[in-house]
Amino acid sequence: MALPTIASNRLSLEVLLSALLSVRGLTHQYGDFTAVNNINLDVQAGQCFGLLGPNGAGKSTTMEILEGVLKPTQGEVRYRGLPIDKNFKQEIGIQFQQTTLPDYLTVEECLKLFSSFYQSHALIPHLIELCQLQEIASQLHYTLSGGQKQRLLLALSLINDPKLLFLDEPTTGLDPQARLHFWQLIRQVKKKGKTIILTTHYMEEAEQLCDQIVIMDRGEFIAEGSPQALLKENFLPQIVELEGAYTEQDFAGLPVRVTQCAGQIRVECHSFNDLLPALQVSPAAPNGIAIRKPHLEDLFLKLTGNELRL
Repeated sequence: MALPTIASNRLSLEVLLSALLSVRGLTHQYGDFTAVNNINLDVQAGQCFGLLGPNGAGKSTTMEILEGVLKPTQGEVRYRGLPIDKNFKQEIGIQFQQTTLPDYLTVEECLKLFSSFYQSHALIPHLIELCQLQEIASQLHYTLSGGQKQRLLLALSLINDPKLLFLDEPTTGLDPQARLHFWQLIRQVKKKGKTIILTTHYMEEAEQLCDQIVIMDRGEFIAEGSPQALLKENFLPQIVELEGAYTEQDFAGLPVRVTQCAGQIRVECHSFNDLLPALQVSPAAPNGIAIRKPHLEDLFLKLTGNELRL
């Protein structure tokens, strides 16, 4: 009986040593409140890793611990297999939701200022080109639009040429065009070999950018894997949304899954043809039909519920 335990421990050690960032038994409490409850994760080099969850799920606390800003109540964080130390901050970049910059500095001057905080730094002209800041390099930072400011903050987070980049809801408040543009920048950064840990409330953003995600709720991880694998595990290939006086009983006996959501009947199926027998005999008539593939928003709501989190 001892052999499986030894093999399991050896496998766990191999995973721990191969991961760029590993967490084991991470717990954090604020008084009697447990914000993070005994979580484990491994982030491999070169991945974009997404941390998702509703308000109050424990994402911010987890991110602060991973960034080395907050010390956990229990557990450990390891970087390249070793406990994080004072050198850790030289190898990571953080794009916070909000960063206060000194008044009356241009974009280029902000980059020069931040470069002075590190032992070594990336070439500023390279960052200006990578983050597409050429046309605004001499512009005062407080005059920038939302999208321009986010590009500047991304450049600042890359100033020390980090191996590991933390992005905390980087596209919140951006219009759809600016958000799509920012996604392109993140893909370019990833192609340069950076490892990214991303928090976002935009499920499409996570689906587009992340190799692996975890969904967190009430301080615990409730799902983990690639977006594609999680969707395949939790849903049938198609979702048909029907508006009309349908009930779950109309689809009884068919190879489908039926739920009611926001006044609609939502039917998971392998093919729309699976629904035809029910639609042909039901006295109800559809007011509208939408056929689509499952997406991460469906998974998020299925696992965390529909109630409002404050």
